[in-house]
Amino acid sequence: MPRSKSSQRWLREHFSDPFVKKAQAEGLRSRAAYKLEELLERDQLLKPGMTIVDLGAAPGGWSQLARKRLGDSGRVVALDILEMPPIAGVDFLHGDFREAETLSRLDALLAGAPVDLVLSDMAPNMSGVAVADQARAMHLAELALEFVDGHLKPGGAFLIKLFMGTGFDDYLRQLRARFGRVVIRKPEASRKRSAEVYALATARREGPVK
Repeated sequence: MPRSKSSQRWLREHFSDPFVKKAQAEGLRSRAAYKLEELLERDQLLKPGMTIVDLGAAPGGWSQLARKRLGDSGRVVALDILEMPPIAGVDFLHGDFREAETLSRLDALLAGAPVDLVLSDMAPNMSGVAVADQARAMHLAELALEFVDGHLKPGGAFLIKLFMGTGFDDYLRQLRARFGRVVIRKPEASRKRSAEVYALATARREGPVK
């Protein structure tokens, strides 16, 4: 079956992308690692000994980079519905984030440890129908926020990929109700025509959400 013009364009962009070439040369699993790298350096998110949960981790670029930056300290727990080849020093849980059984397994893996940083680079499989894709993306974002509500310690941070569109402004309001500071970032490695941005929420407030 011949490829569509949009998929042909994506393939051309992908293989000529300097971040793709850099990731291959440096042994990183995805170009997305450079998005996280820029955000980590700009906002000084990582500290020795942290417990980090990476939601929607496959193929593992973010977990790989977080583990490398933490050195021998701390813990990285990765979760994805897709299989992911092992990364040394990363605990991987294969399961669907939308299912309670998977979240129970994640709770067991954490064993009550407070989470310092939640990362979410999750995105749904895009259908090309903008309204449906945005609704699915926001549903994943809401689930990630529910996880944050139940696991992130006071003072902790949350970094999530969002797509501009319906529900975006309301989601930011929810973040601002929970965190002392919320900023929007567009890393250099994000493709310019993409609607994706990253919301970084830091200094999680104590107590119930108002």
